[in-house]
Amino acid sequence: MQYVTLNNGVEMPLLGFGVYQIPAEDTERAVSDALAVGYRLLDTAAAYGNEEAVGRAIRSSGIPREDLFVTTKLWVQDAPAENNAKRAFETSLHKLGLDHVDLYLMHQPFGDVYAQWRAMEALNRAGTAKAIGVANFYPDRLIDLITNNEITPQVNQIETHPFFQRADYQNLMREHGVQIQSWGGFAEGRNDLFTHPLLAEIGREHDKSVAQVVLRWLVQRGVITIPKSVRAERMAENFDVFDFRLTDEQMARIATLDTGSSLFFDHRDPQMVTRLGGHRLDT
Repeated sequence: MQYVTLNNGVEMPLLGFGVYQIPAEDTERAVSDALAVGYRLLDTAAAYGNEEAVGRAIRSSGIPREDLFVTTKLWVQDAPAENNAKRAFETSLHKLGLDHVDLYLMHQPFGDVYAQWRAMEALNRAGTAKAIGVANFYPDRLIDLITNNEITPQVNQIETHPFFQRADYQNLMREHGVQIQSWGGFAEGRNDLFTHPLLAEIGREHDKSVAQVVLRWLVQRGVITIPKSVRAERMAENFDVFDFRLTDEQMARIATLDTGSSLFFDHRDPQMVTRLGGHRLDT
């Protein structure tokens, strides 16, 4: 496994396992299979509804806690956001059955972002969140958060895949010490990603699948990625991306696939802001 060092010195695996959209009743088995394959970074969220299942898999694995890197996320909080964010974190810890998480992310750039961030800074100082970061922040919101707060986010988890590559944004984040992390690395199969002729051709050149090419492309760029699967054989395939390297010419060919636009939704869209910002979780 390869690691990156975050701006506070915490080491984080480049490749992990995500549980978004895995039903709670299937999550424990999926996470147990992923841990057996060798994954040590686990990514969940309060909004996913499966933190308890992730925690059960961790406990039953027998893997020492210090060998695992666990991420969960804070959903948009009602006022007073600072107090509610702390309570939401405690709820997540209880569901996970842990005394700390390795990374706590603000899931959406909505609500009283600054009060939520102050609460996360306090959790970081207390050591119960070893690293803190954000998700779905566009450049203006990220730079504003950095400028007006004490702790610079360690991570920004954003949509990143061959059709929306975020290279310029990655460079900006690097200038400010923020680590890029991908969600939707496979674009959920959109644009026929898994049968795309260019990606398939590169795969044949390395005797690898399209999925492995995409994951290799991400980790080779230094982008943390968290592919999801409920099939153990696919988890193993996704984990097997450190025994080959894409050439500069192959990386350049993949760069031509970038459309510069989201395949899902824009967090700056007023309707999306209304929908996500108005949806609260029961904790």
